[in-house]
Amino acid sequence: MENLTNLSVIRDLCERYQFSFSKGLGQNFLTNPGICPKMADLCGVGKDSGVIEIGAGFGVLTNELAKRAKKVVVIEIDHRLLPVLNETLSEHENVKVILGDVMKVDLLRIIEEEFFGMDVFLCANLPYYLTSPILMRLLEQRLPLSAVTVMVQKEAAKRLTAKMPSKEAGAVTAAVRYYSDPALLFQVNRGSFTPSPKVDSAVIRLSVKKKLPLTEKEEERLFFLIRKAYNNRRKTLVNTLSLRETKEETASLLTSLGISATARPEELSLENWLSLAKLA
Repeated sequence: MENLTNLSVIRDLCERYQFSFSKGLGQNFLTNPGICPKMADLCGVGKDSGVIEIGAGFGVLTNELAKRAKKVVVIEIDHRLLPVLNETLSEHENVKVILGDVMKVDLLRIIEEEFFGMDVFLCANLPYYLTSPILMRLLEQRLPLSAVTVMVQKEAAKRLTAKMPSKEAGAVTAAVRYYSDPALLFQVNRGSFTPSPKVDSAVIRLSVKKKLPLTEKEEERLFFLIRKAYNNRRKTLVNTLSLRETKEETASLLTSLGISATARPEELSLENWLSLAKLA
């Protein structure tokens, strides 16, 4: 179905299906016709690959993905949208809608059952209030995804794709960079949505790493140290991380790894964190 970014079409669908936007689900529907085709072009999906979408709205992005992918599976939490999507996606036989919460469904099972033999991508406009929990669930489960392309709040996009070391980096930056290679693709003005949100957005792509450098035990240590350090980011590492029995020994250890004894967490590269995680 065309013109799903047209306000008159959106209003007609809302009226016919007695649908109203839910602030609780973070629903803001795209009315800029150029955004979704650009997202679909840049997410990496092709004619022989599969793609997962989280939250379809009225199916604007879904339509674009269906034109490019072999199969699209949508995970939609709002049951009210099912009859709308039955209409707006009716021309595409390669789309399947699964009703469920992405934070609860078995994503690995869905990938194994729906995309056998395919490279799988994820492309979605995420609800802003769930950006980090959703992304971390996708990455921590080590799902067989080639890339994750999502639209998020602009400030979140900057934090998720920040360089390391930098003042913009945080604990989530380190986690994202451990599991993937992130890139900020393009920005999206708040006027591109209905209802219009109070913030601008951006589209990012996380190219998922096939191989990770740490053991499971080392990973636990890595994220423990990162969380502890960034929860006290104004303090120096020697005053935050008890790497040895005394501060003097901790300072000496940091120095031996090429890390200043007076460094704060935002001054460390990912490689620095990996070195700390490998300590016995």
